[in-house]
Amino acid sequence: MTRPEHELSFLEELHVQRWDDHRYYHQSRINQSLHFVSAMSFLAAYVSVPFNPILAAFLGWFVAMLTRQSGHFFFEPKGYDEINEATHEHKEAIKVGYNLERKVVLLSAWALCPLLLWISPTFFGVFEPRVDGYLYNLSQLWLSLAAIAVALRVLWLAATQGLQTGLVWATKILTDPFHDVRLYYKAPLHVLRGDLLDPMTDWPARRGTS
Repeated sequence: MTRPEHELSFLEELHVQRWDDHRYYHQSRINQSLHFVSAMSFLAAYVSVPFNPILAAFLGWFVAMLTRQSGHFFFEPKGYDEINEATHEHKEAIKVGYNLERKVVLLSAWALCPLLLWISPTFFGVFEPRVDGYLYNLSQLWLSLAAIAVALRVLWLAATQGLQTGLVWATKILTDPFHDVRLYYKAPLHVLRGDLLDPMTDWPARRGTS
């Protein structure tokens, strides 16, 4: 018998969130392939943060985020989901993390950062003036935006669905690059073969555990 989500352990709920994310939002093999590229880029960004924050920020946002989100916006089916028997609107409404509407807001904020920093090189007093500091300050701004986006969503989920759900989602987001590499490394081969949609038969379709 499947237990209600509020009774699931941390790891069980993590499994549920990962499965829902995979089945609802990663049916396109092209999207999966882009997620594989994104995941590798995020892992490189993780390693780069302590040594080269500029490289980390550009890898994380320009390469990883743009490839990842272009897969969602341009290649993922938006019609009725026959596999999961759900409309696109239903999936967007129950999305735990950032749905497409919220992603537009987040990406708009990211795109505005360079302009705002050009208008105010100290970002209205946040940063110290630096002769060669534009790229460094921009990297700090982008890295801060990523941290704020995660923190705000965790707080919202904690207030509306429970602290565990928020912490599980944050754990999922931070570990997605590792998980996506394992899950989607074969996706480019499927695309080359013309197998463009995942039938979703490689993961238990059950929400939660017995």
